[in-house]
Amino acid sequence: MDAQSVKNTADLLFNKGITDPVIGIVLGTGLSALTTYIEPELVLNYETIPGFAQSTVESHAGKLIYGNLAGKKVLVMQGRFHFYEGYSMQQVTFPIRVMKQLGVKALLLSNASGGINLNFKRVN
Repeated sequence: MDAQSVKNTADLLFNKGITDPVIGIVLGTGLSALTTYIEPELVLNYETIPGFAQSTVESHAGKLIYGNLAGKKVLVMQGRFHFYEGYSMQQVTFPIRVMKQLGVKALLLSNASGGINLNFKRVN
């Protein structure tokens, strides 16, 4: 997963039509519904993208979506892969480096999180 691999994958995606993304978004568990607000121009399964690992988390769709969201060009990872799934940090961060190579200027990361402290109180 060296710099040349990042460039090669970015070039491939550029040639498929991902030409000017401004915002990168990595959707974690629970935020897949955001994709319903995107006007997609291109949707690719991770398995068709060199260097992209496969998510083993059931709720992660494994799709790269390029399109418009609220007037901005976005590149969205619908699902991701994790270090705890057995992937190296190079593999986990590869798509982010590809996004940067494609011109992404801002990155939004989301995740589901929780705690086991029974003293925490829900705030409405």
